[in-house]
Amino acid sequence: MKRYCLALDLVNDPTLIAEYEAYHQNVWPEIKASITTSGITDMEIYRFGNRLFMIMEVDDTFSFERKGAMDAGNLKVDEWEQLMWKYQQAIPGAKPGEKWVLMDRIFKL
Repeated sequence: MKRYCLALDLVNDPTLIAEYEAYHQNVWPEIKASITTSGITDMEIYRFGNRLFMIMEVDDTFSFERKGAMDAGNLKVDEWEQLMWKYQQAIPGAKPGEKWVLMDRIFKL
């Protein structure tokens, strides 16, 4: 089991943030399937203001490359990602077009 932590910002607009949260209370079944079939065993997203923090726990089959390949051409994943981009904005320091940015662990007890 491995854990990844990622960050992303939302557009700083209370109405858009509320809409984004509402979508995440009822994530489309095709999106949940694309997550679980890629080897992600658990995922949580937390928010403070317009900053998001995601924790993903994955099994040995998971890689970001494999997940990307599995999602390529998946019309529902494409639709979801386009819809979410309405609410999301790149975090400072992200590469052009990059959404979720992998964080480095700097401490572990």
